[in-house]
Amino acid sequence: MKKLITRRTAIVAGLASAGGLLLTRYPKNLPPTYGNLLRMGDNLTYSAHRALLPGQPLVKEYRSSDITSFPAIGTTNPGTYENPLVAAEYRELQKGGFQDWELSVEGSVAKPRTFSIAELKQFPSRTQITRHTCEEGWNAIAQWTGVPLSTVLDATGILPSARFVMYYACDDWLDSIDMLDALHPQTILAYGMNGRDLSVPHGAPLRIRVETQLGAKSIKYLNRIVVLDEFDDGGKRGAIQNGWAWDMGI
Repeated sequence: MKKLITRRTAIVAGLASAGGLLLTRYPKNLPPTYGNLLRMGDNLTYSAHRALLPGQPLVKEYRSSDITSFPAIGTTNPGTYENPLVAAEYRELQKGGFQDWELSVEGSVAKPRTFSIAELKQFPSRTQITRHTCEEGWNAIAQWTGVPLSTVLDATGILPSARFVMYYACDDWLDSIDMLDALHPQTILAYGMNGRDLSVPHGAPLRIRVETQLGAKSIKYLNRIVVLDEFDDGGKRGAIQNGWAWDMGI
């Protein structure tokens, strides 16, 4: 019993020390807690995870025979969105087969630019069959095809000061990830699902797939990416101010 208590104490102390080290070393790179104890716990978990697992292990990938039905939740068609300007713009893009759609990449990069879907498809693609784990408790397996986010960021020249990537959708959703997740080989900008172009209910023409996190991070209808030097909580549209955890690592 004495050895067990000693080991357990050592592990807890080690986690606290690792989290504290990151908090001290990167004070501007952690989400604000607003004095909330749960948010402080989120930061400790995030810091410990990054300290103990600093690499980029791949999540499990599946076979084609494992693919399941995949419900579409949340916004399923921005063309019917409550904001009439968003709805009208999306309907026009959809009419043209999204040929005029563009993804803007800006912020802490040397060469800010926009990409059309055709230009994104010219980059080397990655196809992966992964499990989507929803924060609401359900999961599904699908095949995703797209360009690694790291490839797009490399094309714009990430500056050495960059620490986070915030991404925006046309239906007013936004979220962000740190640079380790952004450069993860399985974090892709997906334009295909199950061997076909991405459908409207699942985020056409582009969605992000952050396979190391819960499904809420993989937002649909992507149209803008901003590379940041410091954390931005996204204000009233962001996860933290709406009661969600920022880090949803699995």
